[in-house]
Amino acid sequence: MKYNLNQIKGIIPHREPFIFIDRVTENVPLVTTTAEKDILKTEFWVPGHFPNNPVFPGVLMVEAFAQTGAICILTAPQYQGKIGYFSSIQEVKFKRRVVPGDTLKLHVRFLDSKVGFFFFEGEAYVGDQIVCLAKFSVAVGS
Repeated sequence: MKYNLNQIKGIIPHREPFIFIDRVTENVPLVTTTAEKDILKTEFWVPGHFPNNPVFPGVLMVEAFAQTGAICILTAPQYQGKIGYFSSIQEVKFKRRVVPGDTLKLHVRFLDSKVGFFFFEGEAYVGDQIVCLAKFSVAVGS
């Protein structure tokens, strides 16, 4: 299933300037989700991270993983209408800078769940180059 930005806003509560996925290109609830984020030169972080050499902050990339993971969970019928909370980062590796003009492609795979916590591994790409790898979890609540 594919989702545009307005549909994404119907699934997760994030809003500008803190929504970091623009579209979902693939979604199999509780299995895998792929989302994309267009990195724009007009974004709030550009003037300060870093002046005259903007780099998409790694912490925002990790937040984009969490939002993608939340989509993977909250599109399952039993979790619709709930909220996904970023609950942990087990491991993150940054491989390459992401800059305005890039499209960040985030692919997450559901690994396991335990008592309301959902564990994922993620890969982020620009083109065919891996830019970030992560293991993280999302908790589901009301």
